Amino acid sequence: MDATQRLAATGRRVQINELPPDVLTIASHCVLDWLGVTLAGSREPLSRIVHERATSAEHGDETTLLSFGRRASVLSAALLHGTASHALDYDDTHWGLQGHPTAPVLSAIWGLAERENASGARLLAALVAGIEVECRLGTWLNPSHYALGFHATATLGCFGAAAAAAHLLDLDEPSWLCAIGLAGTQAAGLKSAFGSMAKPLQVGRAAQNGLLSALLAQGGFTANPHVLETDQGFVATHADGDLDPTKLAGDADRFLICDTLFKYHAACYLTHAGIDAVRALVREYGVTADAVERIELRVDPTCFGVCNIERPRSGLEGKFSLRATTAMALLGDDTASPEAFSDSRMTCPKLAALIERIDVVGEPQRATRSTVLMRLVGGRELRLTVDSGIPATDLNAQGERLARKFDKLAPLDSVTRAAVREKVLALRSLQSVRELTALLAVNT
Repeated sequence: MDATQRLAATGRRVQINELPPDVLTIASHCVLDWLGVTLAGSREPLSRIVHERATSAEHGDETTLLSFGRRASVLSAALLHGTASHALDYDDTHWGLQGHPTAPVLSAIWGLAERENASGARLLAALVAGIEVECRLGTWLNPSHYALGFHATATLGCFGAAAAAAHLLDLDEPSWLCAIGLAGTQAAGLKSAFGSMAKPLQVGRAAQNGLLSALLAQGGFTANPHVLETDQGFVATHADGDLDPTKLAGDADRFLICDTLFKYHAACYLTHAGIDAVRALVREYGVTADAVERIELRVDPTCFGVCNIERPRSGLEGKFSLRATTAMALLGDDTASPEAFSDSRMTCPKLAALIERIDVVGEPQRATRSTVLMRLVGGRELRLTVDSGIPATDLNAQGERLARKFDKLAPLDSVTRAAVREKVLALRSLQSVRELTALLAVNT
């Protein structure tokens, strides 16, 4: 098989009855986390602009728009939900993908599952299929794809979205190849958009374009079925090097969704290790900002092109500033709250002054790993290294932590939040996802 065939086979092999319990548990965690960040993200100005300018005039009646109290077409829902789910940059992440796996994939099929009256099990299987496709593609193409400047959540997420929709629609192999071909020619997204509204919009477009690819393929639309490996195809134009297609599938018995990392700070994931290191030092030694003369933050040089905005001027830029997030951690800001990253906070004189005492230094290592060297007034030095890129092994504890995050984010009453959590945890047994979407439609 060539690369495109291997990628399609990766998604098509996912069968709900063959998925291990841990895979299903993590998939349900992805759903709960996505719902929390999407409901909260829909309140952001950028989501309201997308709704006002791109979806409000549409009169579709295929699915419910979360938080907007109206219905629309599945394509409009994918665009709006995809944008909202990434608006806070608080959604889950994956090191192999070098991006956010659930946002483009689940945003693409959430409305489709409601339209098709799909069972919860079908939704979970499609979600796993989409995440496997995008993450295996990312593991194969990276680090060159990401290093070239592409926003993998958007580019590779478009493939994942197409795969998830193809799985939910039960397309045959030729249609799968067509859907992947259409996704490849529509996949777009640049890292230069980081720190602006364009970044979440790219995720919304990935969800919408991936879904469109599967719907067109279902209708008999044609595309190049060898889009990955063909001359001037996706690999030739979006990666660096001669890649071996046999390495695309990787270990077929292992599900990459198990490497999903969930965010507990509302900022770029590459800032999390620094935040956690500073907080640990504060807890252990009782350090205060006034007692700190200088901080040196050692990170992998790849972080420089992602989250090294030196002097952020807005809350969005603050999410991509290692200096700002480190300073916020030292000052005791609640970085788990999206409200902490406001424009006014970034211009606060105390925060700005502390930022000037923080140096970011490149040191080759895992990008999720950071070392904090804190020099105190009087000469004492403290040091701590943290790696935030290790997936949880205690899934019960992870579920409890994500439930608390959901409760904090979702603008729902306590009774509805509890009901949503219960249905998400029982998603595999739901006869129809409409049981869940109806609950949310009434209460958002």
